[in-house]
Amino acid sequence: MLRGLVAITLLGLPTVNTAHDPPAITVNERVRHQEIDGFGISQAFRRNELLKALSEQQQREVLDLWFDRNKGAGLSILRLGIGSSPAGSPYDHMVSMQPENPGGPDAPPKYTWDGDDNSQVWVAKEAQRYGVRRFFADAWSAPGYMKDNGDDKNGGTLLPEWRRAYANYLVAYTKFYAKEGIRITDLGFTNEPDWTATYASMRFTPEQAAEFVKVLGPIARGTKLTCCDSFGWNEAKAYTAAIEADPEARRWVKTHTGHTYASPVDGPLPTNRKTWMSEWNPNGTTWNENWDDGSGYDGFTIAQAVHDSLTLGNVSAYVYWLGGSRGATRALLQLDDVARQYHVSKRLWALAGYSRFIRPGAVRVEAGAADPALKVSAFRNPDGSRVVVTLNTGTAPVTWKGVHGRATAYVTDNTNDLTPSQVKGRTVTLQPRALTTVVVK
Repeated sequence: MLRGLVAITLLGLPTVNTAHDPPAITVNERVRHQEIDGFGISQAFRRNELLKALSEQQQREVLDLWFDRNKGAGLSILRLGIGSSPAGSPYDHMVSMQPENPGGPDAPPKYTWDGDDNSQVWVAKEAQRYGVRRFFADAWSAPGYMKDNGDDKNGGTLLPEWRRAYANYLVAYTKFYAKEGIRITDLGFTNEPDWTATYASMRFTPEQAAEFVKVLGPIARGTKLTCCDSFGWNEAKAYTAAIEADPEARRWVKTHTGHTYASPVDGPLPTNRKTWMSEWNPNGTTWNENWDDGSGYDGFTIAQAVHDSLTLGNVSAYVYWLGGSRGATRALLQLDDVARQYHVSKRLWALAGYSRFIRPGAVRVEAGAADPALKVSAFRNPDGSRVVVTLNTGTAPVTWKGVHGRATAYVTDNTNDLTPSQVKGRTVTLQPRALTTVVVK
């Protein structure tokens, strides 16, 4: 009991408040929520070739922005795309390990591996040098000959007789990466199984997904299985429910995943296992670097989405789509392979306000605010540091008094990108329409 009270005091949150006005922010470390696995990006579908086109100095600057904890977002998860078709038009498909039918589902597989995987191996190795230890490999589709439509694209479903061969195919991918010095920690066999896309895609009903898990699980021992990356958070609930209803499927799935294109995070998935928001970026028609312009794809929008995922959905990870891409992208960065330059959006710094400071193994604790305009979340890191992240959605500043300990406030808004300032006088001013991350050592 005493330790809990001390923890609260360190955050400047006295257990007894005699003032008439409640404190601007309250944190109760005795109420613990989910453990955090991390924050990440994907560079699947050959986006890394855009990065390769830049100079070596620019490549390093981009990698710093993604993975460095002092210069950038300090991301801790990299999502990899498992190839499913021969390379087509630029930045479209990924190269398959087995593009041709080996002769049937029981024939010896004929895998090929170039050690590059559309430059995903290179980025994974670079991420690992920055300290990334979570590598999430996800397949958009099985090779076309394993499906009822004979095509890796345009949906179609996995033929029952090819289930074991597809499971072996996925595990082979993890073994190829292991030979490159990268341990695939998390493995997904489907991406948006409830959406038919003109690019690589494959359909599973919730019941079919649960059945396949029981084939893949025993073959992929030692790797955490994820499922099912539905294209909406509400839609993901049906997949989670189907797995939870089947004791054997529930045994193998360690992490439940969902996207937020069709529906946003508005509550937790129906499981006690960890959940990840594993892919999303907002709709939009232009490249936008702004913080708060009402477009729906500015930095402020991303900060709200991350907050809601953490506090409403109790997610343990937030994986953004994409780290960098070209043209009118809503990625964190615009990578221009023609002009050989890159541009940084405020979306990066919105995510960084969480990802740089909330580290893998952190635990979210209870937090609240007297002013409903403040969206607050609080965390305790494995090293004992505390992090309180506040998005002030209002138009007036709010004063938070009583911050104890060695504290630094990092501000992101129209003119700041995680600009640090030492907290003096135990008071932090939470600026309007700004994201403020307070770190207490």
